[in-house]
Amino acid sequence: MCHVLCMTKKLTNQISEIKLTYTNKVKASDRPRVTCSKDAYMLFRENWEDLSINLFEEFKILLLDRSNRCLGIVPLSKGGVTGLVVDPKLVFAAALTARACHIILGHNHPSGTLAASGGDQRLTEQLVMAGKYLELEVLDHIIITDEGFLSFDDMGLMSTPRLTP
Repeated sequence: MCHVLCMTKKLTNQISEIKLTYTNKVKASDRPRVTCSKDAYMLFRENWEDLSINLFEEFKILLLDRSNRCLGIVPLSKGGVTGLVVDPKLVFAAALTARACHIILGHNHPSGTLAASGGDQRLTEQLVMAGKYLELEVLDHIIITDEGFLSFDDMGLMSTPRLTP
């Protein structure tokens, strides 16, 4: 019995401590509210590097509280000219850490094409399903170019549209 206790005590010194932190620097009443796809696009666009929007693909998520007020934007992946990889675990780790209730996905198309690819649609479906299990709704997926945007919600590509009036 002592051997088991001593062994357990020894192993706890080899375990890393994991901390979940979120620093809120903006009062809720001062945060921008997202009521439609254009609001989400404007927040993404204002926080997108002008020099890279036509150079390589990036994927970001917009985190929203219960009132659809913006908690922040998290850059999650950078890719090449024609694609990138998004890890769903990172999407939801960021959203849960910031205590988000809703998220909006966003990525750019350096080609300027405002059309959802099959890969874009599959990723969106995967994240919507995962969000349902976590009770963390994926409200929209915005494709951004320097000339405009495409909203999955506006196009009827979301399984449960939420932002459109």
